[in-house]
Amino acid sequence: MLEKLQFYIDGQWVDPIEPRSMDVVNPATEEVYGQISIGSAADVDVAVAAASHAFETFSQTSREERIELLQKILDVYVRRADEVAEAIMDEMGAPWGLARHAQAASGTQHIGAALKALKDYEFEEKIGTTIVVKEPIGVCGLITPWNWPMNQIAVKVAPALAAGCTMILKPSEIAPFDAILFAEILHEAGVPAGVFNLVNGDGPGVGTALSQHPDIAMMSFTGSTRAGILVAQNAAPSVKRVAQELGGKSANLILDDADLEAAVAEGTASMFENTGQSCDAPSRMLVPKDKMDEAAAIATRVAAETAVGNPREKGTRVGPVVSELQWIKIQKLIQKGIDEGATLAAGGTGRPDGLDKGYYVKPTVFANVSNDMTIAREEIFGPVLSIIPYEDEDEAIRIANDTPYGLSGYVSSGDLERARRVASRMRTGMVHINGANLEAMAPFGGYKQSGNGREWGAHGMDEFLEVKSVYGYEK
Repeated sequence: MLEKLQFYIDGQWVDPIEPRSMDVVNPATEEVYGQISIGSAADVDVAVAAASHAFETFSQTSREERIELLQKILDVYVRRADEVAEAIMDEMGAPWGLARHAQAASGTQHIGAALKALKDYEFEEKIGTTIVVKEPIGVCGLITPWNWPMNQIAVKVAPALAAGCTMILKPSEIAPFDAILFAEILHEAGVPAGVFNLVNGDGPGVGTALSQHPDIAMMSFTGSTRAGILVAQNAAPSVKRVAQELGGKSANLILDDADLEAAVAEGTASMFENTGQSCDAPSRMLVPKDKMDEAAAIATRVAAETAVGNPREKGTRVGPVVSELQWIKIQKLIQKGIDEGATLAAGGTGRPDGLDKGYYVKPTVFANVSNDMTIAREEIFGPVLSIIPYEDEDEAIRIANDTPYGLSGYVSSGDLERARRVASRMRTGMVHINGANLEAMAPFGGYKQSGNGREWGAHGMDEFLEVKSVYGYEK
């Protein structure tokens, strides 16, 4: 049994003020394998006091001092990346290849990106006789999810440190152990006491206390749109900044001149990656109406070839979803798709054959989906693909934009200029043309109910800075 019952506050591991523990379940085995403590508003008060005190000095550190600190963090992180991957594999079910080379590797990527952004960042600008400076916003509350746990921790903590802020992190209570490792890494790297603090807990307890706290200047939240709304509502009375990266229902628009085999196969495999538990997953595949049967056959083949199983077994591509609650939700939505008349081309309800334990979901493909069906409207957060037909390009774009979300979009075409034109009409914060990968220095974030603000690179640093005009600075 892995027991991590203390919080990291003011540079040391301390007991919670009100002892209360919570079991952490391995989703591959359904067995309890660890325990953490659940914090309270009293723990948040102590952490905020430590961060407020540390801000007085850390906010005044030089660019060079923060570059040196981030480099030390990166060096320690790289050395301990295998430990991070092990934690992620056990707590949220990511297969080893994904856990090591994507999940844990994202921490390396984002610490490195923050380091690069800091080296090049312009903190001052002269306008006439005025100097405009960017200064750290203050004490920040960071709330991160379980689906890409280290990715979201690093993408908040690293730019906050680069900007000169201090912070309190509340990681997901479902996947907390990689965050605890990250606190150890920061301590080993020499982050000053009080600059980074970790309080485990749930949303109603620690999350609400952070959002409402008058001495926190900013909340950075990643999670569901429903929870993000609560964070914003709780933050409103103190008029603190709120940056949100929320849900998505991204359209993967395959145009009639695209290589259908390649685009459908790649889009389906991408949908199943991380067991479909990615906010920017291409969950709605739009294909020309006369190519529906062909597209469904390709996606069905990919589903059949996708190895589902224990994350520790070689060759596993898809592990379990994170919890029983998520498994039940996904099963209900798959059944909803069947009940509403979509064509079940692959997968379906229940566990995959041969897996009678663990929160495993069959890689599922629905064809002939209409955009008003529940499976096309709600974020399923599982390995479930909906294929939607369209008549022409204009209708495809209309369907793609017909969603309350606007995180990401995908477009495939044999004509790059056409793909660019379609991308410009998609109401999303990001668009991938012909399967292009994300860029670590480019902004990540969405339109509409997918959130506000941006993460990654210099744009991620912007979120943690205030702008001050000093008039008469020059004669």
